[in-house]
Amino acid sequence: MNNEARSEYLTRDGIMKLLSDDEIAKVTMTEAAASLAPGDEYIDLEQLDQGVRTASAGMKSSAMGRVVARTTVKSKTWSDIIEHLKSRRIR
Repeated sequence: MNNEARSEYLTRDGIMKLLSDDEIAKVTMTEAAASLAPGDEYIDLEQLDQGVRTASAGMKSSAMGRVVARTTVKSKTWSDIIEHLKSRRIR
């Protein structure tokens, strides 16, 4: 595993560790959904370098299995996720 892939893995793992059991359940339910509502903020766990993104009307349902939507986590958790992403970029 190269350094970039390892860093991505550690960032994803760190984000998932920030979620409570209840939030993990909500994220899992979002994975089963067809799409997010236009305007919903989310993080794509396979494209972390793009940071926080905003859902559009044409978002593919295939992407849903790899996103953490802001609406599925508590405000504090979302802030922690953002801080985690920022700290990973500095390194």
